[in-house]
Formats: sequence, structure tokens, C-alpha cells
Amino acid sequence: MLLYPFTTDAQNCMKCSKYEKSNSGRNSCIPRNINYLSYEDQLGATLSFISIILSIMCAVILGIFRKYCQTPIVRANNQYLSCLLLISLMLCFLSSLLFIGRPTQICCILQQVIFGIVFTISLSSLLAKTLTVIIAFNATKPGSKLKKYIGTQLSIILIIVCSLGETVISAVWLASNPPFAEADTLSDPDYIFLFCNEGSGILFFCIIGYMGTLALLSFIVAFLAKDFPDRFNEAKNITFSMLVFCSVWVTFVPAYLSSKGSRMVAVEIFAILSSSAGLLGCIFIPKCYIIFLKPELNTKDPIVRK
Repeated sequence: MLLYPFTTDAQNCMKCSKYEKSNSGRNSCIPRNINYLSYEDQLGATLSFISIILSIMCAVILGIFRKYCQTPIVRANNQYLSCLLLISLMLCFLSSLLFIGRPTQICCILQQVIFGIVFTISLSSLLAKTLTVIIAFNATKPGSKLKKYIGTQLSIILIIVCSLGETVISAVWLASNPPFAEADTLSDPDYIFLFCNEGSGILFFCIIGYMGTLALLSFIVAFLAKDFPDRFNEAKNITFSMLVFCSVWVTFVPAYLSSKGSRMVAVEIFAILSSSAGLLGCIFIPKCYIIFLKPELNTKDPIVRK
């Protein structure tokens, strides 16, 4: 901590508290600046604006899907999973708002738990959609026993099981060593960094790793199904979206570990927004393009999987 002398070359100095620093004349203690990602900061305001705009886009696309629910492109690849995916993506965008503002105990707990669970629902929905494509294609073969698995029941079970795994990890995290608000007074002599300490860094990266595993499984399954002869097979879109998702989170880890203060929070928010926007853009924008600009392609019924 900084010391200041009352006079030049004085023998006795007074030590400033950890929440203070010496002034430019080094003859008095003044409060240190507090640093956290605020809604009043340009960066915080920009990120919150982007998250709200993207969540509104999800709501608009959800409304479009409900309006055109009887068209082949919406009915294909399980329209109910598409709606669930849109809702979970909307919550992903809105969950980033929990990271902005002065850190509190409840916000530190909610931001990680809600972020992990809604992201898991999104990824498990994608995994269920790709498995639906494979099952529906193979069920058309003579003598196939997969016909009984066509429908929403298997998808719902898969989503529940995957979400339950994330919920268990989150519960263990909260019970053993939950996140908490912390003030860093050592990293910079001029600033006090307010941030959410993960509590258990191992469990935090377990949540990231669990989501990464689901993303990798979705990528593998979608890659295997990308060449299936279905007019509205979205496996190619899911494959590309998983490449975007994995690229974002692979670069997130070193960027997150090397950042401090508000920049560390901004890195995590950027990863949430960019990966969610990648899923939204890769999967749903092409569908909206066909609905409004290429309606002639939206006439022939595919293998319908409600």
C-alpha cells in the first residue's frame, strides 16, 4: 500500500488504508477509484443495448414461427424444439444483463447458474434436433425399429437429462463453494476492482466444459447428418453454428484469465452474446430468408417432424 510523508524525507510516514491512495502531493490520503462494469459506462451501456436488441430479435422470430407454423420449413426439424431453442436463446441474451452493474452476492450466484442452465437447454435442444434428423431419416428404411422414437418424447427426455446434469453441477457448486462479491485492492494501486469471485474455479470450468461437451456432441451428430437428403435438413446450419460456438468459447478461456476488473466481465458477456448470436444467425436467419424472400422453396413438404 502507498505511504505518504508529511514532509520531504521525513522519518515517519502514515499508511493509507486499503481503500485509499496518496494524492499527487503525497501528503494526504484520498479514496481509490472503484472499477466495475456499470450501465453508465459506454461499454456497459453498449453491451446491454446489444443484448436487449438480440433478445427482441428472438421474440420477433418466435412470433414469425408461430404465424407460419403450418409452413413446411417451420414444421420440419421439430417446430416445438425450434420454439424452445428461441426462448432459451432469448434468456441467454437477457442473462448477460446480470453481469452488468455493481456486483452483489445474489447477482453473483444468479448470473452463473442462470447462464449455465439456459445455455445447456439451448445446446441440448440443438442436440435433440440433430438426433431427430438422424432418427427420422433412418426410420423411413424398411423394417426400421426407429419409427417408435419419432416425435417429441425422446427430445424432451434428452433435454431434461442434459439440463439435469448442469443443474447437479450448479447445485454442488452452490452447496460447496458458491460465487461471491469481492473487492480486489491489490492488482492496481489506483483502483478497487469489484467483481464476482467464482468461489470454486474448478466447478466454474466444469460448467464451461459440460457445455463444451454438449456442443461437441451436437457438432459431431450434425456433421454426420449434414448430407441427408431432406429438403429442409438444418444439420449443415447446426454444424456451422457449433463451429462458431466452440471458436468463441475456446478463445474465451485465455482472454478471461488474462483480464481484470470490468474487462474480465465484458469478455464473458461478449462470449455469451457472440455465441448465442451465432446460433440465432446460423439456424434461424436462413429460415426467415426462405419464408419472406424465397416462398417458392417453402411449398414442398419435407419429412415432417413436429
